[in-house]
Amino acid sequence: MIRFLFIICFILTSFSSRAQYSFSGHVDNNQWHNNVYLSIIEDYRRVSGIYFEQIIAKVKTDSLGSFEFTGDQLDTKNRIYRIHVDNCFEEDRNHFDGHCDNSKAVIFIAKNNDSIDFPFSFNKQMFCDIKSTNEKSTAFIKIDSLKEEMKFAFSEFRSEANRKLNNKKWFKTLQEYGEQLNEPIAELYIYSFLSDRRNDFHEHYLEDLKNNAYYDNLLGRLNKHYPNSSYTKQYSVELNSDKFIINSTTSSYFNWNYLIYLGLVISITANFWLWYSRKRIQNENATKGKKQLTKQEQNILNLLLEEKTNKEIADTLFVSLSTVKTHINNIYKKLDVQSRTEIKSLFNS
Repeated sequence: MIRFLFIICFILTSFSSRAQYSFSGHVDNNQWHNNVYLSIIEDYRRVSGIYFEQIIAKVKTDSLGSFEFTGDQLDTKNRIYRIHVDNCFEEDRNHFDGHCDNSKAVIFIAKNNDSIDFPFSFNKQMFCDIKSTNEKSTAFIKIDSLKEEMKFAFSEFRSEANRKLNNKKWFKTLQEYGEQLNEPIAELYIYSFLSDRRNDFHEHYLEDLKNNAYYDNLLGRLNKHYPNSSYTKQYSVELNSDKFIINSTTSSYFNWNYLIYLGLVISITANFWLWYSRKRIQNENATKGKKQLTKQEQNILNLLLEEKTNKEIADTLFVSLSTVKTHINNIYKKLDVQSRTEIKSLFNS
């Protein structure tokens, strides 16, 4: 009897120890399409925008607009995620070019065992109302709130003198705020903003990089908490590149060919890493989805990949046309795709 109870306790303990995440919220069905997407962001400079290769799950809202993402396939360490809705339906535009004029998103930090409830529509991102088991989840929204204060300070009085004073003040304010959050990923979100070549802070950033130990310390924090992650590798490459640029401008005998070669190496390395990461995720999703198919569905899938028509498939397998259509619909559901084009993209890319 004791042995039996021990076995039962062991089974229950094993079951409860499986990490499960739950991300839930609400969408206004009158304003948005009922598809809600969950994406993982491995490149911290691609936080904004909609990219097909980042999407890892899709759910539909119920009649009241509620949605929930659940599972156990996420990383056990904090990563950057995005939940978004959009009204872009054209196949050539939806998610493929990183842009949709009619979309809303929330960016957050999470790991595999987190439960997060976003009790708002996508138009009201009040971080104080978010209920999460991870205290770092709201870091990005807090940073965006601080950036809104910064925009107000800049617009209060538009002059060159006011802009320079505010650049210096807010550069330091944002940098110190990120450090106080005690989350290196959140600091990367601020770093990508301050070092962006498209805004006024970039010049100040290059000057600050010359003698501020903050950037090397951030690299140390990333190596400690996220060793070998895409975030750490990307930051290390960018930091070394910017340092190289700074050092090269101080030398009157600098050979610009070196910078060109370094840029090519960095570009090739970064693109290979991002391609490899996308390929790995795509292969994992394809393998996982294919395992759910029956033997007959796998046969039909192979014929679909050979670009056979429904009639050709029916003739090959000696089944009716309606049976083929039923199997294809089941394949679409299990692989979470909506067309033959998406199936080819999933298995042939």
